[in-house]
Amino acid sequence: MAGSDPHLYALALGSNRPLSARLTPARLLQAATALIGEQARVLRISPTLSTPPLGPSARRFANGALLVESVLSPPAMLAFLQTIENRLGRRRYRRWGARSVDIDIILWSGGRWASRTLTIPHAAWRGRSFVLTPLLAVTPDWRDPRTGLSVRHLHARLQKAARQG
Repeated sequence: MAGSDPHLYALALGSNRPLSARLTPARLLQAATALIGEQARVLRISPTLSTPPLGPSARRFANGALLVESVLSPPAMLAFLQTIENRLGRRRYRRWGARSVDIDIILWSGGRWASRTLTIPHAAWRGRSFVLTPLLAVTPDWRDPRTGLSVRHLHARLQKAARQG
């Protein structure tokens, strides 16, 4: 399951469904980060952003990003992250629905990965400000293996398009 050489992973975290008055979306991201830190070395943590929902959900999201180091392979990392999501109350009722926590692997140091259950880089990350803005805080110079553009460049493009649109 785990190899000997460590990999870097850029992870995006989001939450828009509190589990209680104490476990707000922002606190759920903190809890997820702590749980990730039990099996991966957390190198950088972005500030938490409040962002509008994507899709039919009415609740605002807390979004963030992490840069972590781990010997887990991409499929093992995905399984680990899904275990954390489940521990923190994630239920997969419907696409775009409210969720207590969502953790996505956006990039990894091995470049591209494609399997039936996992695609890296994440399919839609280049066009999502709620992913790129936190990633900018933790991995500004990481290059997209498909386009060769840095996170900083992709973020600037998205901001420019938003101003023009």
